[in-house]
Amino acid sequence: MKIGVFEVRADEARCLENLQQELGFEAVTRQEPLTLENAELVRGCQGISILGQSRMDEKLLEKLRELGVGCLTTRTVGYNHIDLEAARKLGVQVCNVSYGPESVADYTIMLLLLLLRNYKPALYRQNVNDYSLAGLMGRQVKNLTVGVVGTGRIGLKVMEELSGFGCRILASDPYPNEKARQYGTYVPLEQLWRESDCITLHAPLTTENYHMINRETLALMKDGVILLNCARGPLMDTEAVIQAVEDKKIGRLGMDVIEEEEGIYHMDRRDDILKNRPMAYLRQFPNVVMTQHLAFYTEEAVESMVEGGIRNLCGMIGGEKVPGQLC
Repeated sequence: MKIGVFEVRADEARCLENLQQELGFEAVTRQEPLTLENAELVRGCQGISILGQSRMDEKLLEKLRELGVGCLTTRTVGYNHIDLEAARKLGVQVCNVSYGPESVADYTIMLLLLLLRNYKPALYRQNVNDYSLAGLMGRQVKNLTVGVVGTGRIGLKVMEELSGFGCRILASDPYPNEKARQYGTYVPLEQLWRESDCITLHAPLTTENYHMINRETLALMKDGVILLNCARGPLMDTEAVIQAVEDKKIGRLGMDVIEEEEGIYHMDRRDDILKNRPMAYLRQFPNVVMTQHLAFYTEEAVESMVEGGIRNLCGMIGGEKVPGQLC
């Protein structure tokens, strides 16, 4: 069995090598994304595994099919970079992976605490020997109403962790999770917008919730609302969010993801001219904490994603029905 593994990071290499010895496959491994230009590298491979920088559109999928590739795994939870409709039409099997919800849930709570205690401006002051307190007074979690949008595995874990702080928790999801009712109350989304002091997003990106945070929904929220996004960048209309920060409608903002982060996040671009102006503008605000899509990034999660991506790929090639199979 021969497979192609693209976007291999240094932190994935050991796990990949162990799997290769255990499962006995031959691998073509590359650090760069899979593209039309380098697709010939997979000639002779029965399947490939990628991360989120490889844009699997219809033309690339057609090329892979011509080269004999019938199976594809993404070592990510999200799969918006794969044209599933084209994959179904071409007969390419696709699956994604999952990992424990603790990594993103813990990170979400960390962002909330950093924002509540004004850590960013405090750190900046300390670096120039300014130890004054003016403007740094924080808030306590227990006095907040926190709205959790999306109560799948990660959203549920966030609710569980938040419950230890004693705050009021509201939740919204098209498919309510009975376990979530232990920690909070399901309410209509409009009520969640209106009543929450803090809103944290844990929904997958779909056509229905694209830009769910927009000028209209922001207008419903409390003045000074805290927003957290550790899910998908396009859940937020970035221009509307910038305006809301400038108008002080948003009091604190934590973003691990942003629109059009592809080609920037997870790459060393220190000597390059970046073209994402909203990202550059947002990060200069003292009440905005931005990180480079690393809420998932723990030893446990990385190992789980590599294991899932490679084992599922070998399983699909062998004719098995595997977890996370999308088509």
